[in-house]
Amino acid sequence: MSDKPEINKPTGKLGVLLPGLGAVATTFIAGVEAVRRGVGAPIGSLTQMGTIRLGKRTESRMPLIKDFAPLAGLDDLVFGAWDPIPDDGLDSARTCGVLSDAHLRQVGDFLGGIKPMPAVFSSDYVKKLEGTNVKKGSKKELAEGLREDIRRFKKENECDRLVMIWCASTEVFMKPAEVHETIAKFERGLETNDPGIAPSMIYAYASIMEGVPFANGAPNLTADIPALRELAQEKRVPIGGKDFKTGQTLMKTILAPGFKARMLGLQGWFSTNILGNRDGEVLDDPESFKTKEESKLGVLEYILQPKLYPQLYGDLYHKVRINYYPPRGDNKEGWDNIDIFGWLGYPMQIKIDFLCRDSILAAPIVLDLALFLDLAQRAGMSGIQEWLSFYFKSPMTAPELYPEHDLFIQLTKLKNTLRWLMGETPITHLGTEYYEDYYRDV
Repeated sequence: MSDKPEINKPTGKLGVLLPGLGAVATTFIAGVEAVRRGVGAPIGSLTQMGTIRLGKRTESRMPLIKDFAPLAGLDDLVFGAWDPIPDDGLDSARTCGVLSDAHLRQVGDFLGGIKPMPAVFSSDYVKKLEGTNVKKGSKKELAEGLREDIRRFKKENECDRLVMIWCASTEVFMKPAEVHETIAKFERGLETNDPGIAPSMIYAYASIMEGVPFANGAPNLTADIPALRELAQEKRVPIGGKDFKTGQTLMKTILAPGFKARMLGLQGWFSTNILGNRDGEVLDDPESFKTKEESKLGVLEYILQPKLYPQLYGDLYHKVRINYYPPRGDNKEGWDNIDIFGWLGYPMQIKIDFLCRDSILAAPIVLDLALFLDLAQRAGMSGIQEWLSFYFKSPMTAPELYPEHDLFIQLTKLKNTLRWLMGETPITHLGTEYYEDYYRDV
């Protein structure tokens, strides 16, 4: 393990820029302001409520992560957003219907002051949405417009540092193409309005060019292309993604490692969802659903490793469906039927009905990513931040590596990265002090 890096102190304001001022973004902003005003608790946030063990168990050192690592404080956060719909934060939150009127009354004055900048948006990439608050021009001009927005926001809000977290809708399914291969080809594509460059890619490009860490909360290809990975390394900017791990996939990354740990077989896993928010409407389009489906389907294969365990997982049938159902609003319901088998091949079943609140689960992820990406930037870390895979359904990795999906391995990696950053010994759970004593005695 190399020496711990030098970490700049989190002085001044941290601007959190959000493409998309919908359910996730407004719930996140309202929640942070509620915590700052003492009328809410940051439940679900590892940075705010999680602890980290240091040293041996006998030392009983278990500080809060926010007291251990030099993270920005909540009082230092400033928020900005882009959205194709011109509603301010309060009107958007009311439309999304995630938070109660009582909660909105407590922070409504603050939310109402957040007005979205005109967005880079095209219905060619998100077919179920229309918007009037939209930038015009070539893709090159749109990228320059975003860069100017970033610089202006930083100056007007007197921010010391910025991060950007994509909270907008899922775009249509795209595969890596020639325009994505190098930054030179990508920039030529901006000039020629190449259809292979989606709006989310323009946001990621602008963010990286301005030295702003970027994370992708949707399953879009976005920054997970060679050109933008190369650019992030060149500009020394941390990036991460893809797709916030909430709801049904969160359950899969909790349960599947348990089945594998006990060597229980898995014959089939059928998943269906109903949700009625803007995300559900967008995913009602087959091309956007294809992007989400790819993100959700890959989880089990990487966790279960069927090539290593063909007898247990080689014939797994995995099906995912998402259905738009307006009455449900943001309160998504995920049904899972899981067919497992055990000793001598005897079948068993598990049924899950998870009535979750998608944006309530996503909001603390946005907070943690903003604070951890800012920490990574101040520590001189750049490129893909694989230690933040804990937060994503489809984690970005170096091209030669496969993504780690096991939630518990991901958490270990995250905390060990924090230990390394702060000069503490990583925890391996080998219990070396016990074995050293044992072998010395014998």
